[in-house]
Amino acid sequence: MAGLPDIDRCAVMGVVNVTPDSFSDGGRWFDTSAAVKRGLDLAAAGADFVDVGGESTRPGAARVDEAEELRRVVPVVRELAAAGIPVSVDTMRASVAERAVEAGAAILNDVSGGLADPAMVPVAAAARVPFVVMHWRGFSEDMNSRAVYRDTVGEVVAELRQRMDAVVDGGVDPERIIVDPGLGFAKEAEHDLALVAHLAELRALGRPVLVAASRKRFLGRVLAGPGQDPPPALERDAATAAVSAIAAREGAWAVRVHDVRPTADAVRVARAVEGAS
Repeated sequence: MAGLPDIDRCAVMGVVNVTPDSFSDGGRWFDTSAAVKRGLDLAAAGADFVDVGGESTRPGAARVDEAEELRRVVPVVRELAAAGIPVSVDTMRASVAERAVEAGAAILNDVSGGLADPAMVPVAAAARVPFVVMHWRGFSEDMNSRAVYRDTVGEVVAELRQRMDAVVDGGVDPERIIVDPGLGFAKEAEHDLALVAHLAELRALGRPVLVAASRKRFLGRVLAGPGQDPPPALERDAATAAVSAIAAREGAWAVRVHDVRPTADAVRVARAVEGAS
């Protein structure tokens, strides 16, 4: 894809949450210097890209204001990009996306697919960088109530196609679009598992597919025994790596993860097996 390194396997996108309330790491990287160090460590562990976000999108999360999101994100993007790391910015705000690109971000990752902020699509079109369009049905406060499907895969694919068309109509180069099924966003465990099982149907949209399963609730549901509570997020990294290997084998363009090393190993093994077959 234009503007990105040429990688002959499923790429690995490492996550840096510059937030005090992430479901996965509880604010460990909220300080700018800690976030930058985390990004550098992820790259050293095998991340091909580092995804920097300043707003939690966990179920029920309240939004932060624009000024605070800018304060959290832009310095981290600037320092990581200056260090030569390809950076993605995870934001639903056009102003944050624009400032992040100016600071060196190479990818725009909008979990709303341009729906949360009407100015996002024009910014993405003007930036001429890859734009991740995720399947989204609403903000975190009430997205769980929207997890209603008769045909999970068919509906997600159709809604993603509709968003892709709208984004292209808004001026984004179709060759710069990446699609994301939005695991965990307005979805229950059975919906997420169905999407992982049918990545080929998402690939049929004709665009690279990003799979972001890392530490999510559906993995906790899978790992919990009968009558047991799901393990905490930090104990789901082996399960995450398993999904990463599946996604890589099914032709995903990239996987987005918090703990990079296990997934970096998993996608390389998947590539080696593919090369031997």
